[in-house]
Amino acid sequence: MLVVAISNALLGNFMNKSFTIKDLRISLFALIVTHIQLLVGLILYFVSHRFSAWQEGFGTVMEDSNLRSYLVEYPVTNILAVVLITMGWSMHKRQAESGKKFLRIGLFYFLGAFLLLARMPWS
Repeated sequence: MLVVAISNALLGNFMNKSFTIKDLRISLFALIVTHIQLLVGLILYFVSHRFSAWQEGFGTVMEDSNLRSYLVEYPVTNILAVVLITMGWSMHKRQAESGKKFLRIGLFYFLGAFLLLARMPWS
């Protein structure tokens, strides 16, 4: 859904289109899906068998690169990505010009999507 919102924002910006209710709904739907994804991810994080490694201490988690990746780096990066996407949504509402609305959504949604893809465990 983020890809659709990003491409819609970039096309709208480059083609000098006016920001319509369709653009608003596409961006809002991507924001909602991203927040639902975050909530599901947090639930899975806390019920994961890896979460019990925190009981052994912070040092143990940070020494093991696999645990650090799953318990620290991955969740922090995903939360930061959702914060960036939310910032893009909030910043677009303050803009009066359509081009600036598209630019804010396209830029911040792209940065958020990049962070989500960068920390995805591909292997």
